[in-house]
Amino acid sequence: AIGIVPGWHATIVPPYFVAGAIYAGFAMVLTLAIPLRKIYGLEDFITMRHLENMGKVTLLTGLIVAYGYMSEAFFGWYSANKYEGFMIWNRMTGPYWPYYWTLVFCNIITPQWLWLKRVRTSTVGLFLVAMVVNVGMWLERFVIVITSLHRDFLPSSWGMYYPTMWDWMTFFGTIGLFITLFFLFIRALPMISIFEMRTLAPDANVPGGEGH
Repeated sequence: AIGIVPGWHATIVPPYFVAGAIYAGFAMVLTLAIPLRKIYGLEDFITMRHLENMGKVTLLTGLIVAYGYMSEAFFGWYSANKYEGFMIWNRMTGPYWPYYWTLVFCNIITPQWLWLKRVRTSTVGLFLVAMVVNVGMWLERFVIVITSLHRDFLPSSWGMYYPTMWDWMTFFGTIGLFITLFFLFIRALPMISIFEMRTLAPDANVPGGEGH
């Protein structure tokens, strides 16, 4: 438990936050690696086997996250705690219900396509699933923070959250900052470690590399 506010007062939160971090991390790596692999011609170094294995890990961690969602909903009902029960019901049917069910679609339903080998071995399929998971994991953070705070123990403090201009500027600004730093990284530093390059170079199909 990380607080007494309903939605935060659950022991399942820390482990499924860790699983969610791995889940979101692999989705973001797929989002970045697939375009870079194509643009810079890194198919010999970032192989389809690597991408397929990342798809498998994404599927596994997605199932763990789904288990966390179901456990949270079940114990909200089973605990007979009216505040926890209201929090779960409010997420599902309250003012922010579209966000909750969208994150369920993004984080639980969409990754089930990764059971199919033809999706795991398709760069387009992996990229689309990863993008949907990125959206879902952002919505998860939004739902955890907002729905737990906008209706707490005191009805007199209930309210709705509406993003301001500064919220939107911070949101898009952080995305822009990340992309800028990422481009600077791949411009100034090797995208693949030298050790891995030396290990994989003998098996790489380098055009015009015969006889060297």
